[in-house]
Amino acid sequence: MTTRSLDTDNKAIVQQALTDLVATGDVDALGRRLSEDFVHHRPDAYDLGKAEWLDAVRAAFVPLADQRVDVKLLLADGEHVIMYSHRALPDGGPEVAVVDIWRVHEGLVAEGWEIIEPLAEAARHLSWWNPAA
Repeated sequence: MTTRSLDTDNKAIVQQALTDLVATGDVDALGRRLSEDFVHHRPDAYDLGKAEWLDAVRAAFVPLADQRVDVKLLLADGEHVIMYSHRALPDGGPEVAVVDIWRVHEGLVAEGWEIIEPLAEAARHLSWWNPAA
């Protein structure tokens, strides 16, 4: 398999898993696309295994069922697929920017990393970058 076809295949695996979830709310369909030893890494170093993460997704999905997901960028490099999206939360909640990094191994998603930032707070969060501000 060429690197280009691996990238395309892995992008398709991630797209299908997330499309199934967002379009139908079927967390079990997402679970079937995860490896048994799947790990979801969080910025606070609190990692979740497959069952724990699916439970968290299931709990979060109820209030977020009507969110709008606008994928801005989807890139693949070998086993890794990176998605940058804006998500508008239902009921006038904040719009957030999300970076997801997925590692696909043998046709299943094996790891995930996610960073979420409310767009309205983005400028304030950059204050460390410009000390003169």
